[in-house]
Amino acid sequence: MTPRPRAHRVLFVLITLAALVGIGVTASLGRWQLGRAAEKLAYQAILEARAAMPGLDGQALRDKLGEGGAMAADAEALLHRAVTLQGRWLPEHTVYLDNRQMQGRPGFYVVTPLLLPDEKTVVLVQRGWVARNFQDRTQVPRIDAPTGPVQVQGRVAALPSRLYEFVAGDSAQGSSRIRQNLDLVAMGAEVQRPILTLSVVQLGDASEGLLRDWPVVSSGVDKHYGYAFQWFGLCGLIALLYVWFQIVRRFFRPRRQRAPSGGG
Repeated sequence: MTPRPRAHRVLFVLITLAALVGIGVTASLGRWQLGRAAEKLAYQAILEARAAMPGLDGQALRDKLGEGGAMAADAEALLHRAVTLQGRWLPEHTVYLDNRQMQGRPGFYVVTPLLLPDEKTVVLVQRGWVARNFQDRTQVPRIDAPTGPVQVQGRVAALPSRLYEFVAGDSAQGSSRIRQNLDLVAMGAEVQRPILTLSVVQLGDASEGLLRDWPVVSSGVDKHYGYAFQWFGLCGLIALLYVWFQIVRRFFRPRRQRAPSGGG
């Protein structure tokens, strides 16, 4: 008696189990991505609600963040709120964040401290973007900064995202206006005043040599829908291949003609 039929049954069971596991895993991952998309939609609704709330002023921003710039428990709720600041620039402490892009071009984010009318508290303002000089990478463009009182329209934002840097010496010691990342401790030592732990992104048309075509704040929900589509597509492909090769071709293909068992 040949062992091949039994071996075929064992192989069929193993393939079936593998297909079920693959279908279950990919379907679960697809549902997880849909759940993440639902979370992002809810967060997007929160962002839109914050943007529609009445604007803050510098005093309200300082009070909500706490004295000395300490991060308050509800500080995250301030993100993306509209804000109007009164104060004066501290242009001598302007920093240029390197390797930042706008409209697909590399350059600097220009960040200037703004001293609030209390003459004690400083807000870091992301004033805009400017191209860098690739022939002289140590040169920074001249940015206009009025010396008197100014009014800044913007929205509350986290500090600019941190990029990987090999050496943190310049940014830590304040020896260069060109920085890879912002260091609040170093900036506080430079301006000798408390700095709020949230920044302000200045809005409006290009001015003072700066572009302000900031990326649209988005929750990224489309990315999760795309991932979910891929996982569900893979799930359906596994099921389709299993049905075709293990059911349709196995049970419905024409039976082969058996050769005569006796001699002629």
